[in-house]
Amino acid sequence: MKTYAQFLLFIFLFGSCQKKESGLVKEDWTPLFNGKDLSGWTIKIADMPLNENFKNTFQVEDSLVRIVYDEYEDFDDRYGHMYYKTPYSHYKLRFDYRFLGEQTPGGEGWNIRNSGVMIHSQSASSNAFEQHFPVSLEIQLLGGLGDGERTTANLCTPGTAVYFKEQPDYTHCISSESKTYHGDQWVHVEAVILGNESVIHIVENDTVLKYTKPFVDESFIAKAYQGEDWDNMGVTNKEMWLKKTGNPIEEGYIALQAESHPIDFKNIELLNLCGCMDTEAKNYKPYFVKEDNTKCMY
Repeated sequence: MKTYAQFLLFIFLFGSCQKKESGLVKEDWTPLFNGKDLSGWTIKIADMPLNENFKNTFQVEDSLVRIVYDEYEDFDDRYGHMYYKTPYSHYKLRFDYRFLGEQTPGGEGWNIRNSGVMIHSQSASSNAFEQHFPVSLEIQLLGGLGDGERTTANLCTPGTAVYFKEQPDYTHCISSESKTYHGDQWVHVEAVILGNESVIHIVENDTVLKYTKPFVDESFIAKAYQGEDWDNMGVTNKEMWLKKTGNPIEEGYIALQAESHPIDFKNIELLNLCGCMDTEAKNYKPYFVKEDNTKCMY
């Protein structure tokens, strides 16, 4: 499942510590969720104003981010996302998720035990008022349905496309090689995002998907639609995106998705791989892969 090159990258990026001269350098992970409230996150739900948490969809309970629909009578295409405040380009992301209970009435059949984490996303404020999904790369999270196979940490591409197996691939959702996880168990997911170079999805320490060179597509779901489906997804400012067709996507926001099935998240953490690469600086880290020496401290 892992090529030799992937294996080397895995060893480089996922070692918990690395030597620096005579000592050890600990990876400096940043929690994106404080376990108490939704500080640092911005909510955007389709057909709702920015930061209106429609029917308390996004909640905090027992140190978890909970996406729930207790107050809904019908989902009614209220697709929602909650965006972390800072955009990133080169980083590692890790989190745990679990699906719970039954799907909300009115949700699409394909959204049973279906949610996601968006990366390289547009900002919350740049979404059109009616927009269902941000232009982004989605780490699609799927739960097993009791029998049969159903992979998780797949890739879905709202408004985007990628190179997969060294060729441009306009498939809306590309399946990973993960196992199927039935029931309400916690599943651990990690991702290595290296700007426009490559993205790797990892589930329970197993590399399950790799793709490269994400870019803005000419249509929202698949090239065959020739752009007409932007309107169907509420993207009323599609002209802005059509002008960017083919542009590489090098950075963006992280967002948690509300797609009609209850889901919990915990341990949402990020390791920035962009920083000071001057070995003389106090805040130099040997695991940085993208230089930003404006952050150097001496």
